[in-house]
Amino acid sequence: MYAVIRAGGKQYRVAPGDVIKLESFASANGGKVEFAQSDILAVSSEAGKITTGGSGASVSGQIVDEGRAKKILVFHYKRKKQYKKLQGHRQAFTAVRITEISLDGQKATAPEIAARKAKAKVEAAAPKAKAAVKKAAPKKKAVAKKK
Repeated sequence: MYAVIRAGGKQYRVAPGDVIKLESFASANGGKVEFAQSDILAVSSEAGKITTGGSGASVSGQIVDEGRAKKILVFHYKRKKQYKKLQGHRQAFTAVRITEISLDGQKATAPEIAARKAKAKVEAAAPKAKAAVKKAAPKKKAVAKKK
């Protein structure tokens, strides 16, 4: 099952489990996103069947990440006039993971993501390991230069 949605002036084809980067918006409902009926353009429940979005379809997602994209440079130049202007821009984005698409009682949900485990504390063991390496390595002798 997939859907075509409109968000941030662009159209996206999404399926459950997809992560899309949308233009940044204020999050509400604790990171849950529900796309409005008017923003769902089409829904397909099976191959070859496409339904227009206004008929009881819903698409919901969860905010995964927020950030800014890579910098692009905007350079203005007018020849023979000594005019140059350089400006950078980073577009803010919100990454949304599509969790559920439903149409007329049919639901397609994304599998749950396993929670990440915290990294083990290596910092406490690191100084001891460095000290052991220093003790084990033999010291180099200075070589006298011949004239």
